[in-house]
Parts: sequence; structure tokens; C-alpha cells
Amino acid sequence: MTALLGSLSSVRRAIEQVAPTSATVLIAGETGTGKELVARAIHSHSKRTAGPFVAVNAAVLSPALAASELFGHEVGAFTGAVKRRTGRFEQARGGTLFLDEIGELAPDVQVLLLRALQERVIERVGGCEPIPVEVRLITATNRDLAEGVRAGSFRADLFYRLNVFPIALPPLRERRGDIPALASHFLEHFAELHAKPPRPFAPGALRALAAYDWPGNVRELQNVIERAVIASDGDVVEVAPAWLVSAAPVETARTWAEQEKARILGALRAAGGRVYGPGGAAHRLGLKPTTLYGKMRKHGIRRDADWM
Repeated sequence: MTALLGSLSSVRRAIEQVAPTSATVLIAGETGTGKELVARAIHSHSKRTAGPFVAVNAAVLSPALAASELFGHEVGAFTGAVKRRTGRFEQARGGTLFLDEIGELAPDVQVLLLRALQERVIERVGGCEPIPVEVRLITATNRDLAEGVRAGSFRADLFYRLNVFPIALPPLRERRGDIPALASHFLEHFAELHAKPPRPFAPGALRALAAYDWPGNVRELQNVIERAVIASDGDVVEVAPAWLVSAAPVETARTWAEQEKARILGALRAAGGRVYGPGGAAHRLGLKPTTLYGKMRKHGIRRDADWM
């Protein structure tokens, strides 16, 4: 955790403060800044460390299935429900439930989540029996939830329930001093993972990494270093300049949503519309393909036309 969080002493201190408690935590930051890493650190330093850590990305949950995914369902609750299913709340009992991209939850699911937080009980879809759940909830978002409340897309009462202990993660471009240490950490990690001999970076590689804006943040840096470790055959690890042009420089005057949409469109153009595989848009952005598809739906981006 220390290596990946770099010089973020305020974040480490926040983790130390909140981990021993049962408080709900809201982690805010752009995609790839390490929100799940922070959530796992809170869990591992808590009294629940022996319990499960269950992570759910709300952006990939369809509105029709989100309630079943979170709360489970009974037999016959809907077409295809041929057996009882326990949801993520029950799976996380005694541990921590991490809901990433919480701002993507549909309004009706927000209501159910609010009730679960207030009453510490859930009901499976198609059921009527309240089920007590003893779970620590950590949520994360790359959106401005307060703006969502003002716009009417996110419930104010749920926001205040989630925002008990907020932690903000700055983007990597605002902490360039961390890049050399992070890059060296990933270099060592992936050399061991892929059975490569220990090698230093090529001259100038760290300067190039520090000069890049990293729209995909720490996750993008991690992917670039892994690619460099695998692709380099000599005595040093090379970072090709072409790998550092996946998106246009960030325009700070734009909203996060506008920046994110522009990055996705830029990555799709650079990948020729391809999402999957090496060099695909998901790889360029440091995202899982399923996560990228969820974001494309959010922004109304059609892979077959809008990126052209």
C-alpha cells in the first residue's frame, strides 16, 4: 500500500484513522487513481480483516439486474430465476462491501441501498423476509456526487449517508513526484511476475513517464510498465513514446464527465474502434473492457460511429 500511494501522507493518515471504525467511507477520484486499493487498505487494517472483501462495479450493473446483484433474489422472482441467489450484501457479511462508481446506480436501487444503510436489513428480490446484514460499506466515485444531488440524479439523503468519511485521491498528473517511485515499484513487480531478469529503465524513460499526463492515472502507468517489461529484450527496459499518446492533454476547465468522454473517444480513435486486446481502447485507458463499455453507455458513445 505504501509504495502505491506514494507521497500521499494525508490519504495514509485518513486510512489509519477510519480503518478501526465502522464508519462508511466515500472515496472520490478520477478513474485509475487507486480507489479500490484504498478500500482494500481500509479493510485490511480494520477489525474485519478476517472477513470477506467483496467488490462490485456499479457501472456495469444493468438497472434491471442491479437489485438482484446487490440483494439477491428468490426462486421465481423473475423469468430465469430458477434458484435462490444470495446477493453481494450477504456475501460480504462480517466483512466489507466495496461499491465502485456508486454514482451510476439507478434511482430505484439508490432507494434500496438507503434502506439497507438505515435499517441494516435487506430483502431479496421477490422475497418479503427482512434479512439482517452486518457489513461495512465503502463506496467510490469518479463523479461529483454533490453536483448529482443538485441535478436530481443522485438522492441527497443517500449522499449524506455515504459521505460520512470522505477521502479524495488526486490524479497522477497532480503528483508527478510519485511517478518514479511508482514506476520502479511496477518494474520490480512485473519482472518477478513474468520471470524477467531485474533490469533498470533505459536512459530518459523516467523523464518521459514524468512528463506524461496519465489520463488513466495509476492504472494506466501500471499497464505501460507491464507492457515495457514484456516487450523489452535488452539490458534495459524501454518505454516507447507511442505508448504515451493515448489521449489529449487534460483540459482542467472541463468537467470530469467531459474529460472522461473525450479520453474515451480519443482512445477509440487511436485503436481504430477496437475495445479489447493489446492496443485496444480499454488497454490504452487502463480499464477492463466491461468497465469501458459501461462508461461508453453512460456517455452515449456508440463504438461503430461516434469515435470516427
